[in-house]
Amino acid sequence: FFGKSFGAPIKEKSLGEAVFQTGMVGYAEALTDPSYRGQLLAMTFPMIGNYGVPAYAEDENGLPVKTFESKHIHASALIVQEYSAVYSHWEANRSLGEWLAEENVPGICEVDTRRLAKLLRERGSMLGAIVPHAESETALKKLAPQLAKEAKEYLATRHL
Repeated sequence: FFGKSFGAPIKEKSLGEAVFQTGMVGYAEALTDPSYRGQLLAMTFPMIGNYGVPAYAEDENGLPVKTFESKHIHASALIVQEYSAVYSHWEANRSLGEWLAEENVPGICEVDTRRLAKLLRERGSMLGAIVPHAESETALKKLAPQLAKEAKEYLATRHL
């Protein structure tokens, strides 16, 4: 799959297990959900980012309120079909891309995430990598063995 970067720059590569989420709303909840830690999270809803991201807040018990499951993003990267940098919601104080950049999490858009979700459903869990500047499918195929090895090592050593 090829796409365009948003959020934090992809410096070298972003590795992890490729997973998907089919919700129509709730990208802030999904990204801050600790169960997605270290994973490349694909959102299958066609447009993501249009309601921005509100400021983080906690209740009197120190628990996140409303839109968040925890204080920080746990996913290694976000994969979306269409990213909207323009947002409109009365609680939002920044765009999704700005938030990803603040948290040093890369995003990639213009990916057919429904096709990706179908692939993951049919073939099961897969390790993945987001690689910057891959110019062709042939170039990616040459990188595949090394990326697979690095992804397995990454998953074996990541701290949950």
